[in-house]
Amino acid sequence: MSSTLFFILVMVCFVSGSLSQDANYILGAGIADITGPAADANLMGYANPSQTAGGISIRQFSRAFVIADSKGEKRFVFVSIDAGMQDQGVTLEVISRLKTAYGGLYNETNVAISGTHSHSGTAGFLQFVLFDVTSLGFIKETFEVMVAGIVKSIESAHESMVPGNIYHNEGILLDSNINRSPTAYENNPKEEQARYKYNVDKLMTVLKLVDTNGADIGMINWFAVHGTCMNNTNKLISGDNKGYASQLMEKHFNPGALPGKGKFVAAFASSNLGDVSPNTKGARCIDTGLPCDRNSSTCGGKTEMCIAFGPGEDMFDSTRIIGENQYKKAMELYSVASRMLTGPIGFVHQYVNMTDVTVHYNSSFKGKTCKPSMGYSFAAGTTDGPGAFDFTQGVTEGNLFWNLVRNALKKPSPELIACQHPKPILLATGEMNFPYEWSPHIVDTQILRIGDFAILAIPGEFTTMSGRRVREAVTKEMIANGASANATAVVAGLTNTYSDYIVTYEEYQVQRYEGASTIFGQHTLQAYINQFRNLTTNMMQDKTPPRGPIPKSLIDDQVSFLPPVFFDETPIGKSFGEVLTDVSGTTFKKGSVVQAVFQAGNPRNNLRTGESFMTVEYLDPTKQTWTVVHTDADFCTRFIWTRTSTLLGHSEVTAYWDIPLDTPMGTYRLRVFGESKDIAQKISSYEGTSSQFKVTQ
Repeated sequence: MSSTLFFILVMVCFVSGSLSQDANYILGAGIADITGPAADANLMGYANPSQTAGGISIRQFSRAFVIADSKGEKRFVFVSIDAGMQDQGVTLEVISRLKTAYGGLYNETNVAISGTHSHSGTAGFLQFVLFDVTSLGFIKETFEVMVAGIVKSIESAHESMVPGNIYHNEGILLDSNINRSPTAYENNPKEEQARYKYNVDKLMTVLKLVDTNGADIGMINWFAVHGTCMNNTNKLISGDNKGYASQLMEKHFNPGALPGKGKFVAAFASSNLGDVSPNTKGARCIDTGLPCDRNSSTCGGKTEMCIAFGPGEDMFDSTRIIGENQYKKAMELYSVASRMLTGPIGFVHQYVNMTDVTVHYNSSFKGKTCKPSMGYSFAAGTTDGPGAFDFTQGVTEGNLFWNLVRNALKKPSPELIACQHPKPILLATGEMNFPYEWSPHIVDTQILRIGDFAILAIPGEFTTMSGRRVREAVTKEMIANGASANATAVVAGLTNTYSDYIVTYEEYQVQRYEGASTIFGQHTLQAYINQFRNLTTNMMQDKTPPRGPIPKSLIDDQVSFLPPVFFDETPIGKSFGEVLTDVSGTTFKKGSVVQAVFQAGNPRNNLRTGESFMTVEYLDPTKQTWTVVHTDADFCTRFIWTRTSTLLGHSEVTAYWDIPLDTPMGTYRLRVFGESKDIAQKISSYEGTSSQFKVTQ
């Protein structure tokens, strides 16, 4: 008996030892809600003034990861937010609040915040004028919930830190992205193009974070694709394809948890997506069905008729398909990730004034960056979201009429015109300072290091070839400074500061939308390549470069023209939360849609951060108690707000549920929650409940 017990104990110790591993790092992951106002606010991305929020499809989240060495002495934070981009003003405020909470532990050098580039998050959070024009200026609610949520996610990651390990894997994902500016890409050197099979990056990169027992902590994923499945007619806040991919993976690892409430955190972060679209059917003329003009993306000379379409039946279906594709590939790579990362944790950061950088390509050719400006083709938009008026892509010469309009706002200096050539300048944003700066001049540049794996924090949107060039430059520099031949660099786009696009020198000459939006001129990419080479050398040699010129926060200078919520009222005989149109039956099959309409107040009265404006609830047949099974953060629900009378302050909400095929049969109901504001500005809460209904096979 005693010998048997001894044998069992030995085997238990052996098995336990084989299942656990020494920790190379200390890891933490956290998530927090950053959803902006679900009414009235402009959505950020398409620069469409009429595209204002009217509800929620998927809530926006901030996903944070703290990665420290095994002693906890050196650490960095990587954050991915479901937003169009990260703004310099937001970054500066986040760093300020982290300093208050943690002293110097987290600062500008070791915190990187990257936007997924969803075009369906609320606008008004950026500190430069150009980005807030269509949102009627600064929107404090958006800014504050974003800053607070980012900080909260970092705090959660910090508090959850445990010893663990990181595994790296990568693989090819097809049928999920296309190049929306192929004529610009094709202007790159033929021998360079010949090195690559595709004109967009198909490579997905995954980092798997686990504790010493192999328990899952989180995942960071990079794949190049725009967040433009939801088009410029959409009115619902959404994390788009990457937000949905995150939701799917978090649901898998957090069974039973509502979105944003589980321990496992999955970030599907942005990469070099500048010229990369999820609308895989490509662009066509919506009036004739024929292909658009390849060079200008026009139909009969007009951009608004040339629209790219996703793989789905509508924009929601396309979001689902592209999101599922990323999720499935990520799960495949995550499940077999075996390259364990080892080596030092490092980080390096430097502010750079990008308006006056001299770059050397070789001994005989050099150039200089410029003050920011937007070209004519910027106003043309893209096939994901066309612009207005008579602007088209590929324009390298201005015209008298639009030059007169431009000059009335600000005539560009001869120096700027010469520097930006062949871009015809539409907006001389680098020379416009009223009421404050229109575009950034100083940007963050940063690298985070996990052994031989480097995360390049890029303050804008690199195109496909731009990303390839900077990754290659950095990995060569890493290897030259002692890294292994397996050294890997990944582009984390739209990080810390947003400075529009970065195309190659050759792509710039074509002046598609991306080239026209490369604000620092045709030598921008080479300036970044040189800068990231220098940062890499400093990082590998454990040196700290000079801090550089410090940008200032412009948040106190902001102006806003978005009217507040004056008051809410109901029609005579109605009350807030009252059911106006009940569910249409008592029984619904899986795969069908059930919805109800309620009298409502304006969602701006309370953003319900970390909560929900609607729920789907299931009746436990034994306990006869209701359990929330879905919220407004779920992809299967839609919270739709409609103003029915501006003058009288009337509005309604629709609670919409597309019943998933895996929904358990049983009794359900829809509920809504909100706040109303009376004429005296008093805010009161309300709720509403639909009739019960059964879900059947």
